[in-house]
Amino acid sequence: MKEEINKEETKDDEIKEEAQKKVNKESPQSETDQEEKPLEKMTAKELRSIAREIPGVTGATAMKKDELLAIIKKHRGIEEEEVKKKKKVTSKAGVSVKDLKNKIITLRAYKEAAYNEKDRKKVDILRRRINRLKKRTRKIV
Repeated sequence: MKEEINKEETKDDEIKEEAQKKVNKESPQSETDQEEKPLEKMTAKELRSIAREIPGVTGATAMKKDELLAIIKKHRGIEEEEVKKKKKVTSKAGVSVKDLKNKIITLRAYKEAAYNEKDRKKVDILRRRINRLKKRTRKIV
């Protein structure tokens, strides 16, 4: 009885080994069939390894991702796409950061005047307004 169980286990092991060999034979082919992922999707580590293979490139380990991309694209002859201009950053109400900062500057001037007049209540009100505007600029960005 034990001999029959051992024979079945060895047959199962042989079948598993054959299946594993087939998988191992197929995997190198599938890796070569796959294309390299796009440069923009690669990590900086992967880009550094590619950049080291390029002759004449030194200091690849210290380069940032955008620098590595530029060098690799130049070496491969890939033209860089034009960078889209950034839109004016605005909040939900349509106010830009620049507008808010200009308002903060004017409120600071009013606060300074109120401070010189020793109007403590007005200084506190202006301080809170400035603080709220600063928070709004941080939320927008």
